[in-house]
Amino acid sequence: MGSKVISNAKEFYNILRALQGGERNDPCTFEEDIQMLKTNGDRIPILNMYCGNQPVFICEKAVPKMHEPEDETPNCTGGDEADDNDDYVTADGDASVLQTELVPEPLTIMKARQLLSWYTLSQNVNVSAVENNPALHPLWVRCDMSDPAGTTWFGAETICMGNKVSGVKLYSVTCKGSTVDKKSLITLDELKQEHRRRCHPSSMAIKGNARFLLLGSTVVENTLIKSQTSVTVDFKWSHVESVLETPPLSSTATLNIKVACGEMRSPMFEMYRELEFLQTLADGLRTGETEWMEPLESTSAVNLTKAFLEELQNTAKTPQDQAAKPAEATKLKSEKDDPIFNSLLERGDLDFVEQLWVRMRKSVISYQDIGDCLKLVTEALRYGDIKPWIHRDSSSSLSKLILQSYHKQIDHVSLTGVTPVNMLLEMGLDKMRKDYINYLIGEELTTLNHLCYYLSTDVDLQEQVIRLRKLHHLLEIILTCSTFLGLPYDRLFLLTQSCLQHYKTYPYDENHEFKLQIKPALISHFYQKEHPVVWGVEVSSGSGAREVRTSLQLSDRPLVDHVIFDTDYTNDTVNGGSEDPAFFSTMVCCGLANFA
Repeated sequence: MGSKVISNAKEFYNILRALQGGERNDPCTFEEDIQMLKTNGDRIPILNMYCGNQPVFICEKAVPKMHEPEDETPNCTGGDEADDNDDYVTADGDASVLQTELVPEPLTIMKARQLLSWYTLSQNVNVSAVENNPALHPLWVRCDMSDPAGTTWFGAETICMGNKVSGVKLYSVTCKGSTVDKKSLITLDELKQEHRRRCHPSSMAIKGNARFLLLGSTVVENTLIKSQTSVTVDFKWSHVESVLETPPLSSTATLNIKVACGEMRSPMFEMYRELEFLQTLADGLRTGETEWMEPLESTSAVNLTKAFLEELQNTAKTPQDQAAKPAEATKLKSEKDDPIFNSLLERGDLDFVEQLWVRMRKSVISYQDIGDCLKLVTEALRYGDIKPWIHRDSSSSLSKLILQSYHKQIDHVSLTGVTPVNMLLEMGLDKMRKDYINYLIGEELTTLNHLCYYLSTDVDLQEQVIRLRKLHHLLEIILTCSTFLGLPYDRLFLLTQSCLQHYKTYPYDENHEFKLQIKPALISHFYQKEHPVVWGVEVSSGSGAREVRTSLQLSDRPLVDHVIFDTDYTNDTVNGGSEDPAFFSTMVCCGLANFA
């Protein structure tokens, strides 16, 4: 019997070792009904607290897959790597077009315990039949909650002294369905007792953590308004006195900021529509196909351009005192109707090219429109009908023609093919860059030196558009934090520098979460009367690799995705409803097994 167990442990070790050494993360099957895969711990919420982004092994029940008959899921072997197959469910949960979306399924408690015992045995150098095996990644096994404790995960992690494995940490994760009955929750004293029972520590440390939602989806008149933008705050503190206590002002607090562009409540919405038109032009140049946006003006682009040129000609003929009449009187109707946009980003120094861009981007519906409008402008310049002023640092092709017109020497421009679209795209890039610079420099959030990457015209137009989108996203983030959270200047300055630095290296990504350290007092009015979305407490003892932790997490959503929980309450409120919140309970216990 003992030799059979050791033989199984060796086989299991060889499989994990092959999976650990393989470059690919494709799952494989073991004993026909167990799926094994290698992934990063931060991809699974409950494991992220203990494993972070380090690699871990996941064992779960193999589920039937919809694929062609000749394709088979590879079997795990001790030495062979998995064959190429495009139809597997990958470590991040993506499925091919031939598969339905699959939810991970748990193993029985008995099977999970057996896998953990093989893992532990294979690492124990004191077992005569076990060689001095290199340490394996942590192993986590999904469980079906069939035991009285309601176990959803078992885990094991090696402890090393130098290159030698000296023991393992054994984890168990138990869960309960959501409840509004706070009396049914485990108390802090009970959590301490559980830690003492497992670890017998001489001293213990207690730390609290909580997450609150400051900005996100909300309910208005019983209607859920979904939002891809979310701002949460994570608190960490010591000296916890009771479960679900409000984080003290002495806590460390970190904002997690994820902002989606284009939401109507954003103060940048009007600029986003302008950017979308710019992107339409860029996409048309790149793909050869353009889906024109609905015009914002009822007057055609050509007629708006004619009226604009006539206005300039008439202004040139009027006496000087009348010519100084403010430009606001002739603004487009759609420019007057957005007070938030006007107050935040509108400039009062739009030159001729920028004013022309504003009219064209709200009325152009075809390539013909662009060519006809620019033809009217170039002819007016050529015949000296207008002598418009432009900013000294303007870089668009039309701006260069205007400079030439000052000396009555204008290069011939063939307004055919993609030339008009290129010219209009340059006009928009020039104008929007100045809009963003005006705000960032005016608010003293950065300097021109820090914006060189975003303002460079040495790269092609497509890359310029990408960098402009990054700059726009940065402003969406800054204005969200300024307008809705009222963050002070020093935090906005730090956030601006962080975003600028990030986007110099990484691609555009609205799903990226930007982090910002903050003093709790600055946002206390947002969270002190609200319910947390996650609240946790951790009891720990020991240090370094031999530190042992027992933790409780209370959350408004389950932290485990492979079981269905019972609940005595449906919590449909969002962002702090008046009802008592319902919490799912997740407890993680850890024990230390030393190899004597």
